Amino acid sequence: MRHIAKREDIRDLILDAVEVLLARYGYKKMTMEDIARQVGIGKGTIYLHFPGKEELILSHIDRIAGRVAARLRDIAGSSEPHDKRVRKMLATRVLIRFDSVSHYSQGLGDLLSSVRTALLVRRESHFTTEAGILESVLREGVRSGSFDCPDPAAASRVFIQSTNSLLPFSLSARELGRREDLEEQVADIADLLIKGLRPCPKRPAGRAR
Repeated sequence: MRHIAKREDIRDLILDAVEVLLARYGYKKMTMEDIARQVGIGKGTIYLHFPGKEELILSHIDRIAGRVAARLRDIAGSSEPHDKRVRKMLATRVLIRFDSVSHYSQGLGDLLSSVRTALLVRRESHFTTEAGILESVLREGVRSGSFDCPDPAAASRVFIQSTNSLLPFSLSARELGRREDLEEQVADIADLLIKGLRPCPKRPAGRAR
């Protein structure tokens, strides 16, 4: 037990346990004792890293957002066409979150109700990070002539906001539905948004608008 408690990755081990227990019990029934038992440490060790259950849940959500951002950076740095990168990035930010919570035994509303105020602040930080990564691809697309986008920063925020409605923190577990349906919805939104970025063909000289 002492050996585990001194591991450098103890925070991740604790959050791994939180993920397992949220699926097994749900937030309300999960206790600090359950988490300690799952990791194989004393309960006091958890409090050295997290002040309580609320911070555990917020850190769990932060970690999911970190995975999203890391994957978005991978896609942004790829050599795929810019429109395909944008489409894949929008799908990724929705589907990673879906996959992370679809197995929860408890409704998402109940899970997040006790951390809502703090969560809203953190979500804004997460979304700002994701918009910044998306903006870099839009700017690259503008430079290459793939996109006609006068304000990539504003456009990236619109892209993020347009797909936020499909995130699990906006929908109940029932409303999330099937993964395939969600993937189709985000693809439809992405196609519509990307269409607005495509350069308009030049009009023949002398023709009125």
